[in-house]
Amino acid sequence: MTEAERMRLYAKVIGTLGDRALPRLYETLVLSQRTRRFALFPAPCLRRPVVQIQYTLLGIELKVGRRRLSCPDMATARYLAVFAQLGVSAVAVPYDISQLPRVADAFETAWQQFLLATEHQVQALSPRLRNRARSHLLDTTREAIEALGAGAARPVFVQTTRQRPRSEPSRA
Repeated sequence: MTEAERMRLYAKVIGTLGDRALPRLYETLVLSQRTRRFALFPAPCLRRPVVQIQYTLLGIELKVGRRRLSCPDMATARYLAVFAQLGVSAVAVPYDISQLPRVADAFETAWQQFLLATEHQVQALSPRLRNRARSHLLDTTREAIEALGAGAARPVFVQTTRQRPRSEPSRA
């Protein structure tokens, strides 16, 4: 399978998903608002890790391979699990926690639709080519999300404390 065929396959999958494609969702739902940076991996992950959400006595943890990441709530763990399955090294997390359950739902749905669209597009290929095409689609999606960026480590706050507009000094 040539590079042009792979890019055509990626374009078909993204075209099938439309606005529900993971990079587009990430750009519109997450990067359009105030975010903070969350590092999942110290370096880009080349193999797909096993991702599990675990309930412990200390709270909710996201187990990515051998690493355990503590999460404040279930919505954050679900949101981060999608990006961990893709192997994204760092991701932007919405600062407003009231928005996170809705965003996590959208990303989980988009992830499942992406997997279904990928399987539909590669089903006619031989098993060896199917695995290579699937991994290429996942790599291309990961690279597209990483190209959009993970935002700043801390959100930017506007710190203007002046309540009233500055009045012009009278010219008498």
